[in-house]
Amino acid sequence: MTGRLRRRKPFLPPEVPVRSPPCPAVRRRSPLFLALLAGVAPILAAGGADAQESGEAIALDTITVAGAPAFRETATGPVQGYRATRSATATKTDTALRDLPQTVNVVPREVIVDRAETRLADALFNVSNVQPGGTIQGRSDTFIIRGFRTQTYAIDGVFMNQASNFYPVQRDLADVERIEVLKGPASVLYGRGDPGGVINIVTRQPSLVPTADASIQGGSFGFRRVQGSVSGPVPGADGLAARLSVATQVDPTFRDLAGRDNSRFFAAPAITWNPSPDTRVSFIGEFTRQDTVYDEGLITRNGRVPLDNISRYYGEPFSRYNANANFGTLKIEHDFSENLTLRQVLNAQSGSFDAFASRATGLSANGLTVQRRTTAATSTYASVDSQTELVAKFDFLGLRHTALVGIEYFNGYRRAVTTQGPLASVSFFDPVPGLALPGALSLQSDLKQKNELTGLYAQDQIELGYGLQLLLGVRYDTGNQFYFSRTPTSRTIPPEQELSGISPRVGLIYRVAEPLALYASYTTSFKPQTANVLGVANPPPETGEQIEVGTRFDLSPDLSLTASVFDITRNNVSANDPVNSGFSIITGQQRSKGVEADLAGTILPGWKVIGGIGYTDARVTRDTTIPVGNRLDGAPQVSGSVWTTYQVQEGPWRGLGIGAGVTHVGSRFGDITNTYKVGAYTRVDAAVFYDLNEHARFSLNLKNLTDARYIEAPFNQFNNIPGAPFSVLATLTARM
Repeated sequence: MTGRLRRRKPFLPPEVPVRSPPCPAVRRRSPLFLALLAGVAPILAAGGADAQESGEAIALDTITVAGAPAFRETATGPVQGYRATRSATATKTDTALRDLPQTVNVVPREVIVDRAETRLADALFNVSNVQPGGTIQGRSDTFIIRGFRTQTYAIDGVFMNQASNFYPVQRDLADVERIEVLKGPASVLYGRGDPGGVINIVTRQPSLVPTADASIQGGSFGFRRVQGSVSGPVPGADGLAARLSVATQVDPTFRDLAGRDNSRFFAAPAITWNPSPDTRVSFIGEFTRQDTVYDEGLITRNGRVPLDNISRYYGEPFSRYNANANFGTLKIEHDFSENLTLRQVLNAQSGSFDAFASRATGLSANGLTVQRRTTAATSTYASVDSQTELVAKFDFLGLRHTALVGIEYFNGYRRAVTTQGPLASVSFFDPVPGLALPGALSLQSDLKQKNELTGLYAQDQIELGYGLQLLLGVRYDTGNQFYFSRTPTSRTIPPEQELSGISPRVGLIYRVAEPLALYASYTTSFKPQTANVLGVANPPPETGEQIEVGTRFDLSPDLSLTASVFDITRNNVSANDPVNSGFSIITGQQRSKGVEADLAGTILPGWKVIGGIGYTDARVTRDTTIPVGNRLDGAPQVSGSVWTTYQVQEGPWRGLGIGAGVTHVGSRFGDITNTYKVGAYTRVDAAVFYDLNEHARFSLNLKNLTDARYIEAPFNQFNNIPGAPFSVLATLTARM
């Protein structure tokens, strides 16, 4: 007795269609085809006999056999596999990546699923020259992009919390469709922004086809997480679809946090509505609540960070951080014709945090005692952002144009009050928590900031012919800023500061052949200061410019290599204050030069890869406070990572997959004064997963297999976040 194995559909991230298989041979006709043939055979026979008698031709009805539609990627939709081909982050138009004169790296959701990532920082290890920049005492995510720190990011093209210097919560990945990194300045489209680049998170959209997925995770050190997302049409409303993504997690971590836990709750409702074929309306809201321990990590001693005990905690049981961040984005698009589209985006944000913690301030002369103080901080913010854009496609003087013109209005404020008081010292090597709550605290700083900016921008993507494409853009920002950091000795209210800046951009692409494109570009940035500079009113805005030359080469239809060389100059940049921790100083000029390469896609059926390698030389080039030549904090010269998976495609082991990855980060200085350095490290990760069927997967992810000890993100001499030791994460996922 013989049989045939039944082929299962592969387990894919939700809403990624499976490619239609080629038509089977006659000897493998499907049961449906045979049934149809059996049904029509008598009719054909009878009709054939009648026709033979009458001599008339037989007229048969047309039978159309439809299979699953071929997958078509869009800039805001899912990616099939590890290789994206389109993006809107760099142009705000749906453009092929090979037609962009600036590096854009994409981390698709499938990579996040395979690696079982729960942190934005972990997902971005897949991108060259991007490193975690420190979590600001466990509060939020910051990153080092091409040597420069960025403390905010965009969601669906809208920057978060632009009135402050960091987003108050850590980003959840439950509703993330893809993560895109636009390298280098991008003020022509985004206005405010850091010269290192823009991180843009593209969210999962509602679907008219019902889908649902949920996962349960548990791992080392008490980690627990549940997340889910459900989407489908809204009954009784044509063209209306909704999605709800939720997640909750508890993470005690490997740190000895005096028995405390870190927790986060996240919810993201979204709707889309197509009232007509030419009109599209979408809304997404996100609500995040975070309750964590205020943890500054490890402390430097004698120019290095001891790693003998990476769980060492210098805080107290009362050290806490509570925050919430909320926003809603409404987008309306209308096509006047297939070549003219009007787009309106409205965004409103609000949030707050309060912290009460013990903070290290210094070491005793013998280095055996940590001096501390008590710090309490409260902060609130709110903002509105409006973007009105017109996209037109037309021919002019024999050239094809895709033009974008827009106007953006932003109005935001924040209020941050910091108080402090004395606190007893603890042992450097054996800190013992358990002190009683301190008494009254005194004012350290009362910061009030308000930004109101209007930006006018225009962009044109021009097809010149002969494989050449030209990208031109310019933006003009104007507005005012009120910035007052009141201290016990400074109470004079400064006047509002007038702000204005012009941000040009030019790029040229040469399509040498179908799989190969070369490009060169010049881009700039403009950013009002949001850093908390002690005792300084209305600090000057920051500016930057970049020259980049690069290439994109499709090694195969499913595997792409990108490479670039860049040179970035940044002026009026803020850096951690080496004297007053928790504050910033305005330095002079910094410069970052480097080279990088990224690979993403499918090598062979079932074998996928994503990774990159980069070299960056980021230094102070002009300053009155920091020595010229100092390396920028947190920026390694050499870094790289690779992640690859293979899943069995046929046979009895079909559905079984394995993954492996290596991440290397070179040594970094922990502060801009270069008083200490953290060492290089190499981390090895692995995964085993099995698709029980097309609806369920079990995976086991092993992280830091060699149990390497390292500092993941230095921030200042009292705030250095150690990397997690060897850990295991088990995930059970179900999807419809």
